[in-house]
Amino acid sequence: MAKLVLIDGYNILHRAYFALPPNLTTRAGEPINAIYGFVSMLLRIIADLKPTHIAICFDREEPTLRKKEFSAYQSQRTPTEDALKSQFKKARDVAKAFNIVTFELSGYEADDLIGTIADKAEKKVDEVIVVTGDKDMLQLVSKKTKAYFPVRGLSDTQLLGEKEVKEKLGVIPSRVVDYKGLVGDPSDNYPGVAGIGPKTAQDLLNRFGTFKGVYDHLEDVSPSVVKKLKEGKEGGEISLKLAKILKDVPIEPDFEKMDDWQVDNQKVLDLFSEYGFRTLTNRVKDVGKSIAAENQMKLI
Repeated sequence: MAKLVLIDGYNILHRAYFALPPNLTTRAGEPINAIYGFVSMLLRIIADLKPTHIAICFDREEPTLRKKEFSAYQSQRTPTEDALKSQFKKARDVAKAFNIVTFELSGYEADDLIGTIADKAEKKVDEVIVVTGDKDMLQLVSKKTKAYFPVRGLSDTQLLGEKEVKEKLGVIPSRVVDYKGLVGDPSDNYPGVAGIGPKTAQDLLNRFGTFKGVYDHLEDVSPSVVKKLKEGKEGGEISLKLAKILKDVPIEPDFEKMDDWQVDNQKVLDLFSEYGFRTLTNRVKDVGKSIAAENQMKLI
């Protein structure tokens, strides 16, 4: 069975950076905690999910389409710490050592690259799994696409299908954008409809289906909520647009290249030696042996 894993690179790096102690450094004294966590997660993904195809998508520093559309987008976020920023190139070096395909494109977020690849992949592979801690990505979940969500830093994970998304957010995946339009998203600094919280949004969407459906049925909504909906409509419409992940980014993913990743090759071992990853060197060898054994069993 062909299974594609798409990794939200900077999202996982960011989580790893704050989950692991800052005194993890290379022999040269360079910060390496985010990379250590990133590689640990990558090995867990390979061992647990057993993908046939892997790709990693990265954000870029240039302003995105959303930032140009709404200047306050993500403006409340503090600048990326130098100790984390210095590890971004190392993440690409890790991907290169594992021979994992990477994607990044000026003006677009990793979310949009993943959305585009996942949409195309549903016609090419049997299953798609998106590795991210970003709830916006739950809109991509479908019959063939799931989300692999890290929780408590990187110490645990959840595999979310359509049923689990409904349990987590109170709405089905195809309504996540409508939900975000109503409640907004403090982490990305877009407002939603002021005064509309998660429970009210869930109730409205379960009754009327979509953001538009809610506004088409104001006569069936309580006066106090109608007042909020009318006064906050502009913020809701902006949020609706910002929350929607694009599926038409101008990239042409090569799915054949995505299945050519390798675990315990010499490039990986050399890089781990440079970083001082002794424990991970043993883990990568164990994962490599496990994959080799599974491949051998398939031939029997």
